[in-house]
Amino acid sequence: MIDLKGKVAVVTGGSSGIGLATVRLLLQQGAAVAFCGRNTERLQAVRTQLQEEFPKASMFAQACDVLQAEDMQRFAQAVRQELGSVSMLINNAGQGRVSTFADTNDAEWETELKLKFFSVINPTRAFMPDLEQSPEAAIVCVNSLLAAQPEPHMVATSAARAGVMNLVRSMATEFSAKGVRVNGILLGLVDSGQWRRRYEAREERNQSWEEWSRNLAQRKQIQLGRLGRPEEAASAIVFLASPLSSYTTGSHIDVSGGVSRHA
Repeated sequence: MIDLKGKVAVVTGGSSGIGLATVRLLLQQGAAVAFCGRNTERLQAVRTQLQEEFPKASMFAQACDVLQAEDMQRFAQAVRQELGSVSMLINNAGQGRVSTFADTNDAEWETELKLKFFSVINPTRAFMPDLEQSPEAAIVCVNSLLAAQPEPHMVATSAARAGVMNLVRSMATEFSAKGVRVNGILLGLVDSGQWRRRYEAREERNQSWEEWSRNLAQRKQIQLGRLGRPEEAASAIVFLASPLSSYTTGSHIDVSGGVSRHA
């Protein structure tokens, strides 16, 4: 149990998957939470659900695009007005792109690099004035194990993820003078909409999700023998965002179930 009462957290991409699990865990620990996403209907539905789960919690949700700097500035201003100054920012980037070097064109490279970098840059710029004023400020970037362990069938995403890992370390160094810690997590295979869609498209229709995902984990050589759960990733994120990790900056927690082979 972490006491986060009186603290304000922001989660981008907070309406589904790991982002939503992080919002829920932060609310459980007493934080006031703002979250955003691009899908207005899903955002409203999630907010309604969370209000039913946490009737006394302070929360704010707004549709915005993290790749649009003006959107993020408007979101940051609204969060200040609704909840107060932010001390925890979770940059939760989007999904990966499956493509090799040979079949990734220039526009696709630019799209992938922009998504991975500016989904961190724009929110960080928007909320930095708040974070600089907080005595316990923290930024957490949700990254992938591809940053350290690239895959040739995800060449653009692997390269972009490696850049973001470097960016986290650079921001941690620069922002330390302002008292702002910056860390990240490196995700392996986590139960998500992406894997659920692949399950629905499976050839062996009699396989249950449990059997299918267990076989997937075996093929991918995940030592724990299963996919991760969004809640497990959220636990690592909240740890890094909270005062429990007050002497940690410029680091990454590996959340991959043992599939990691990098040093």
